[in-house]
Amino acid sequence: MKKSIKTLTAALLSLTLGAGAFAIDGTEVMTRAYDRQKPDFSKAAVQLTLSKNGKTEEIRNVGEYGRCKDGLSDVVMIFLSPASVKNTRFLQKENNGKDDDKWIYLPSLKNVRRVGSSDGSKPFVGTDFTYDDMSTREVADDTHELLKESADKGNFKDLYVVKSTPKDPKSSQYSYRISYVTKDAYIPTYIEMYDNKGKLLKVNEIKAINKMPGTNGRVYNIPMENVMTNVQTGHATSMKMVNIVVDQPLDDHYFTQNFLSTGK
Repeated sequence: MKKSIKTLTAALLSLTLGAGAFAIDGTEVMTRAYDRQKPDFSKAAVQLTLSKNGKTEEIRNVGEYGRCKDGLSDVVMIFLSPASVKNTRFLQKENNGKDDDKWIYLPSLKNVRRVGSSDGSKPFVGTDFTYDDMSTREVADDTHELLKESADKGNFKDLYVVKSTPKDPKSSQYSYRISYVTKDAYIPTYIEMYDNKGKLLKVNEIKAINKMPGTNGRVYNIPMENVMTNVQTGHATSMKMVNIVVDQPLDDHYFTQNFLSTGK
């Protein structure tokens, strides 16, 4: 009898150790999401649709330039229409270990204004995205708990589910976020964001992902439609790629404050 118990114990221990060897934790999931490969350059035509309770309020056309250099991403957005936002231009430059730098050119003021950290929770050009939503948040700024190893959500199946809680509550407008992350490309396709009372505030959902060939045999997973919905107000903003080209070099001048102020 003792031998049987010892054998059973050894078998259970072996299974436990084996499972642990293949396990992944929340921090690793979010680190892989943060580190996933991005194009060296991208140029896209983007359609922004603002709606309330499913009814379209306004459609905006935006040009977007992207660059990934030394592992850090820069992006420029140029609003082309309608007239109310035309020639508004936005530049964001990712930094290593600190907040992104952001600037915006408002044609009504005819100058470039730096977007400070105190503006992080403000709407980005009247959309449901805030300036902080547009930023890249450092993995180390949060604790990450793997809630589920497999779940279905939206248009995607078999996703990791990770709860991310700010280490410093003052560093985020959300008390926590729950991300549903694909296992093949490590893309958060569905993110729930909770307010400081712990109530669901917004949902950011990717509707589709396309695989796009780049240079040197690389293939990129590109989110093609991204919808941010404020569940408390019923207002939503859809960001849809109408056309995108990757890995065609762009001149450095696009990613400067001078380009913001002149548009050329």
